[in-house]
Amino acid sequence: MGLTIGVDIGGTKIAAGVVDEEGTIRETCKVPTPPTAEGVVDAIADAVRTVSSSHQVEAVGIGAAGYVDDKRATVLFAPNINWRHEALKDKVEQRVGLPVVVENDANAAAWGEYRFGAGQGHEDVICITLGTGLGGGIIIGNKLRRGRFGVAGEFGHIRVVPDGLLCGCGSQGCWEQYASGRALVRYARQRAVATPDNAAILLGLGDGTPDSIEGKHVSEAARQGDPVAIDSFRELARWAGAGLADLASLFDPGAFIVGGGVSDEGDLVLEPIRKSFRRWLVGGQYRPHAQVLAAQLGGKAGLVGAADLARQG
Repeated sequence: MGLTIGVDIGGTKIAAGVVDEEGTIRETCKVPTPPTAEGVVDAIADAVRTVSSSHQVEAVGIGAAGYVDDKRATVLFAPNINWRHEALKDKVEQRVGLPVVVENDANAAAWGEYRFGAGQGHEDVICITLGTGLGGGIIIGNKLRRGRFGVAGEFGHIRVVPDGLLCGCGSQGCWEQYASGRALVRYARQRAVATPDNAAILLGLGDGTPDSIEGKHVSEAARQGDPVAIDSFRELARWAGAGLADLASLFDPGAFIVGGGVSDEGDLVLEPIRKSFRRWLVGGQYRPHAQVLAAQLGGKAGLVGAADLARQG
């Protein structure tokens, strides 16, 4: 199969792109994400029609945040769009006249990294995305493993602290409450309250109050050497690395790929994650260690991965 289209549904925008067999994006377009569920379907179709108008495309892959059924056709539940058992495949196919595959967005990003990014050359890869929350994908034996019902890989909702912090999913102590962009900001605000003298740079990037601290401020302050910002990254990394050690006990991959906005800080966060991973890996002194790699495709991973999954059929 030749050219396919990948669609990445974000909270504020929907991106669609024509992707070739080498993972190269030939053309893209972005449209605002509408406020209604049906409006999102129409916007996806509009974006697909726009990028396909000057290309001969054969299929469409859609990355959607939420639970996607085992047939890769229906979004069972989406946290940010009012989709409940939404027949997304059928609705988009009716509008654009092309075969459609629907996949969880973190799975699509994992597949993109495996095929065209940091995962090349590995047969067994576990991907995590450290963004606002924590997502993931499982590739074992060169295949994306989705589970019996299609919803495997929801690593962010593994409970790591019994009766811990309340998660948006309704449970308590989920991993993403301790290793995510939201967690990073919480750590920074708490530490700025406790030791404001050590957070001078960080506080100066906002309005001077801990409540004004945002993720971008923590990143910039850490690059400038702010002790509180650096310590906040280390706390996030401690939790992330410990979680990877647990996943190693489950899957024993050759590599972990760490993506998402938090990972954009490179070794500032990746080296502490590697250190924590080695610290908590059971029997680590006697067994081979998986590589912990930075994602390479950035924000394009989901779009590229979705397009390639559509090519796989």
